[in-house]
Amino acid sequence: MSTVVYTHADGTTTTIEGRPGDSIMETAVRNGVKGIVGECGGSLSCATCHVFVAAETFELVGGPASDLEDDMLDGTAVDRQDRSRLSCQIKLADGCEYHVTTPKAQ
Repeated sequence: MSTVVYTHADGTTTTIEGRPGDSIMETAVRNGVKGIVGECGGSLSCATCHVFVAAETFELVGGPASDLEDDMLDGTAVDRQDRSRLSCQIKLADGCEYHVTTPKAQ
């Protein structure tokens, strides 16, 4: 299993055990995590699963976004940051712990 710690814009946290191979977005939606919508279901055609990846997790998620993901991040409701990613594009690896923060709006 993998662990995802979601820090919400209000400072509260939700910790979820996720299945390796699932995305951070799928894990959030399946477990009713507030702040991640996942409107397109993970097909990289919206930006409603925008998260800010914690510094200690950034290398674990593969670093910066791909070119297509980078283009989609231009359409986020809240301004992107250096470690912005779409959570549908981050797949969980077995035995890892991920830390992300959700924006105030999606």
